[in-house]
Amino acid sequence: MRTIKFDKTKCGVEVLLRVGSGDEIKEAYTNTEVYNTDYFEILIFRKAKGHLELNQRKIDLVDNTIVYISPFQKRQWKLDPNHLDFTFLIFQEGFLNDFFSDKLFTYRLLYFYQLDYPLNMRVTAGYIQKACSTLTEIHTELKETKPDSEHLIRSLLYYLLLKLNRDYAQQNNLPLDKPENNYAYQFKRLLELHIKEKQRIGEYAELLGISRITLNKAVQAQFNVTATHLLKQRLLFEIKNYLIHSGLTVAEIAHELHFSEPNHLMRFFKAQTGQTTTVFLADYQNGSIA
Repeated sequence: MRTIKFDKTKCGVEVLLRVGSGDEIKEAYTNTEVYNTDYFEILIFRKAKGHLELNQRKIDLVDNTIVYISPFQKRQWKLDPNHLDFTFLIFQEGFLNDFFSDKLFTYRLLYFYQLDYPLNMRVTAGYIQKACSTLTEIHTELKETKPDSEHLIRSLLYYLLLKLNRDYAQQNNLPLDKPENNYAYQFKRLLELHIKEKQRIGEYAELLGISRITLNKAVQAQFNVTATHLLKQRLLFEIKNYLIHSGLTVAEIAHELHFSEPNHLMRFFKAQTGQTTTVFLADYQNGSIA
């Protein structure tokens, strides 16, 4: 599978993000191959007709839709090229976290690394126009650099990302209370780093230097689910990814994910999905994607 890497040479200044019209990168979104990227994408569609298979989900795309894609999520576009008009914003995690001096910034945005809620938002044409207007300002500062451009870009980008986050939370009834600590975000980050070898809440609590109760309380307050739920969903997603894309046997996947026996992986999978791995894979290959 092809991985498209962030091209720093396309950036006009030291600010390592790209903003532009979909016409600049239209080929990637009208090609039906399965691929991933090493960067985040926010795609704002004024016009769209078709669907996207992303993160093992099928997303129907229509006019006035915003799509959020995290690094290395497998995706396949099936769009009508004659009904397509969008603006893109792409950036890498390291840059953004450094840009805002917050190593957990991308984990605070509810629409990234999301496994429980939609990876898209349907909004009004007016909402799309306002978001694209902000991106146009950012694009102008990137292309026509002035001494204070970096500061303006930072403020505009911060505003846009947090506004999208607030509205995403509102659409999905997610809490946005200021956390007492960063444990929930740190846990989410650690899941991305260690899910292949650590599948017990106690291991993550130990990494954070807190109790399981404290960790669960923080996750529940911030994401409205338990820490155990987040961990199981992330592990299930990893198993599905291996089943769909790796070509490995269940025994080999169990070894990769440090299950002591393949049967333990199969029991976990059946308990979470109600399906065997064989039935799940057959359904996926037959196009029965949720």
